[in-house]
This record gives sequence, structure tokens and C-alpha cells, in this order.
Amino acid sequence: MAKPELSLSVQYPDPRLKPTITRARLRRWAQAALLAPAQLTIRLVDAAEGRALNRDYRGKDYATNVLTFAYSEDGIDGIPDDAPTQADLVLCTDVLLREAAEQQKSVEEHTAHLVVHGVLHAQGYDHQDDAEAQEMEQLETGILAALGFADPYRAR
Repeated sequence: MAKPELSLSVQYPDPRLKPTITRARLRRWAQAALLAPAQLTIRLVDAAEGRALNRDYRGKDYATNVLTFAYSEDGIDGIPDDAPTQADLVLCTDVLLREAAEQQKSVEEHTAHLVVHGVLHAQGYDHQDDAEAQEMEQLETGILAALGFADPYRAR
């Protein structure tokens, strides 16, 4: 089965992970979570930018690990139903590094999980209730297993 087409832009305003979390790795992880064609930007930012974005767009005054800004969800005016998924994923390096250490995971493993999680959000998946959370977690676990990573929800 052919992989869905992916147009990917990667930005490193916070360059700390650029040597290890390469564009090629980000592409592989995003591609693995795609169910349909997509145009994505992945931006790795510091805590100040992550906090500002979370505060300005979600009303939460703290940096979070991943933010997904989906532009092609159903119901958005002017976007055809058959248009590729369009989204920006913002990964906060400071939060990502802290969580990886706390969860005793490699930075690569945790970043892969956050990319998969964000790409699923971009395609309309959510975890607002238990049923949605379970469906999304099962998808993430399967995708990450196919990429060679352990279940991100299994306690260490």
C-alpha cells in the first residue's frame, strides 16, 4: 500500500535537537501516522515560545509538549473536503527533554511519540473522553510499534 503524500517543512528556532532529531526522522514519524495526504510544518521551540503559543491560542499559561494547529478540519470555511490535512505541530524542546528524563525514555522515543500524537490530532483524532482517548492511544501504540518503539503508555 502506498504511503499518503506528505509535504513537510521543519523549523528549528530552538536548535538544540537539530543534530539528533533530524528532518528525515521527523518525516518518517509523521509519515507513519498519516492516513491521508498532508501538508505539515513541525517547529521545535523553546519554553518561552511554547508558553506564549499555549497562552495565546489555548488560554493556558505554560509551555506544553506539543501543540497542533489544524487548518483543514471539517467545517473550516473555504477548505474543500478532499484537501490534504494542513497543520502546524509545535514541539517544545524544554518540555520534551524534561518529560523524556522523567519517563526514562530516550529523547528520540519521546519525540517520535509526540510527533505521532500531533499528526493524529491534525487528522481529527482527540482524547476529550475515555473512548476517544483509548482509540487514539491504541493507534499511537500501533504506529510506534511499527517504528520500533515501545508502548508510550506502558509504565516503566
